Amino acid sequence: MITVSIVEDDVDIRESLALLINGTPGFSCNGTYESCEKGIKGIMKDPPDVALMDIGLPGMTGIEGIRILKEKLPDLDILVLTIQSESDTVFDALCAGACGYLMKDTPPAQLLDAIQESYDGGAPMSTRIARLVVKSFQIEQQTLLTTRETEVLTHLCKGKSYKMIADDLFISEETVRRHIKNIYRKLEVHSKSEAVAKAFKERLVNL
Repeated sequence: MITVSIVEDDVDIRESLALLINGTPGFSCNGTYESCEKGIKGIMKDPPDVALMDIGLPGMTGIEGIRILKEKLPDLDILVLTIQSESDTVFDALCAGACGYLMKDTPPAQLLDAIQESYDGGAPMSTRIARLVVKSFQIEQQTLLTTRETEVLTHLCKGKSYKMIADDLFISEETVRRHIKNIYRKLEVHSKSEAVAKAFKERLVNL
């Protein structure tokens, strides 16, 4: 029997989910909560196997609730069920500790499958969320600086000229310029000052 807790502020959705779970053999809803504050308290008292968590909740956000629950109950599987599909929200939820991310238009049968998958150690995601994750990963790979580009950027951050960088790295100034052109493209900047600022902000170099 897989026990499931629901954290959802919309009473109709909350009750519908509870009915679906309790009406399906092998599943049981052990708690429904209208806010993160109540959810955290209830789940801590009676931990389920899987928690269904909305993101846009009154008071504490679902993302903060996920973070707190994972700190208190590291083995708890938390499956997001929301209408929010913005990339920042998706990644904030996953980074906070959610094991999966579903949209609220997920058909009931697929939702039950996702709960089972979460329980079995999987990471279920709605199709468009999975595509978003893959696309983001591809973009990240494309923007990843090479070892040499990181070396050139590090020297830039130290205030060195193109000639000094060339001398230090035993390469030509033309090669330095080519590396810097690639750095600008990958970091989406247009000047040395922008590149240095972004390098410090995103901790791309170690000085």
